[in-house]
Amino acid sequence: MAINDLSKDLAPIASITMADVVEVKLREYLKKKSFLPGDALPKELELAEALGVSRNVLREALSRLRMLGMIETKKKRGMVLARPDILGTFERVLDPLIIDKETLQDIFELRLVLEMGLADLIYIRKTDKDIAELESIAKKEVNLDNSFRIKNEIAFHGKLYEMSGNDTLKRFQIMLLPIFDYVVTLEKKPTRGKINHMDLVQILKTGSKADFKKGMEAHLKPHFDRLK
Repeated sequence: MAINDLSKDLAPIASITMADVVEVKLREYLKKKSFLPGDALPKELELAEALGVSRNVLREALSRLRMLGMIETKKKRGMVLARPDILGTFERVLDPLIIDKETLQDIFELRLVLEMGLADLIYIRKTDKDIAELESIAKKEVNLDNSFRIKNEIAFHGKLYEMSGNDTLKRFQIMLLPIFDYVVTLEKKPTRGKINHMDLVQILKTGSKADFKKGMEAHLKPHFDRLK
C-alpha cells in the first residue's frame, strides 16, 4: 500500500502537551461548577493534586487563562474568575501594518455592517446634546482637504457609536479607527454618498428610525458599491 494512500486513511495524531490537557480540564471545571466572575478558585496545590500533575504544568495552564483574561489574582483571595476581556486579544493585533489586505477589507466591511445597525440603539438613547455635538462636527466639513476630511469622518461616526450607549461597540469602534483610516486613505478620490453628515443630523432631529436607516444606507452606498 502506498504511503500517500495510508496518510489519507490515518490522519496524523495531534501533538498535545499536558498543559493543553490541563487547560481544557480547567475550562470544563469552571463551566461545570457554574463559576461566576469574582468567585474564588481552589488553591494551586489542590488543583495540581486533583488533576495529578505537577505545579509547573498547572501554572502554565493557568497562565494561559490569565492571558485570556479569564482569571486574575486578588490580594488575600488568591485566584478568582475574572470578567473576561473579550476584545483584549483583538486589540493587541489590530494594526493595519501587520494585517494583510484581505483581512483589512473584511474588517472594514464589518464596520459598515455595524454602522447600518446603529439606528436601533441611537433612537433609544439619543439626546439633544448629542445631536448638537454631532451637528457641530458636521458643520466643520465645508471645503476640507482630504486629511481633515478623514479626521472629521472619524469624529462624526465615532460620535454615532458613542450615542449608541454601548460600551463594547464604542471600544470596538476605537479599535477599528486605524483600519478605517488606512482603507480610506487608499481611495483614489473621496467617496461621498447622496446623504451627507448634515443630512443625517437633520434626520436625527426630525425623522424616524426607519428614515435614519435609509439615510445611513445612502450615506455608505459608495463603500458598498466598491465591494461589488
